[in-house]
Amino acid sequence: MGKRIGTLRQCASLLWRLEARLKGVEFEGRCEFLGRPLISVARGARLTLGDCVQVYSALRGNPLGCFQPCVLRAMAPGARLVLGRGVGLSATVLCAVRSIEIGEGTIFGSGAMVLDNDFHTPQGEWDWTDSPALCLESARPIKIGRGAFIGARAIVLKGVQIGDRAIIGAGAVVTQEVPARHLAVGNPARIIQP
Repeated sequence: MGKRIGTLRQCASLLWRLEARLKGVEFEGRCEFLGRPLISVARGARLTLGDCVQVYSALRGNPLGCFQPCVLRAMAPGARLVLGRGVGLSATVLCAVRSIEIGEGTIFGSGAMVLDNDFHTPQGEWDWTDSPALCLESARPIKIGRGAFIGARAIVLKGVQIGDRAIIGAGAVVTQEVPARHLAVGNPARIIQP
């Protein structure tokens, strides 16, 4: 029974990989999909998945459970979303209007979010717009180093750089740089030296 389930998962993973490729995702090697992610790549944008990336969207894909699928979006022309070798995602949201780069071996807890833009900008006296072109004006690139850990339901906001082997605690809201091998916890996140 277990062998059959494993075979079914491998077949589904190939299907989700094919769907991702048809949507414009670039692969630098093998990737594993557990469950179907939400993926979109705007014309002129790049979404690159390194070798051995794991994208877990299935309900049982993580010990905490995945309450939503992974969301990978390169939302505007020129946007870059790049995941290095061995990056692991569980119900993770990554939305780039400008640029999000994630280093080798970095893993994300269930429900973590990385957003390089505000998604909505004021328009007129009381209205809002979600036009990616207008969101691009306030977007700032995000770079996460190698071997970092982003805890469950943590949020990394625009313009943040996170160093190699840094740890972001569960539920943290990160608005400032986190140096390599440091810990960030709380809302707003405060930096704790090792």
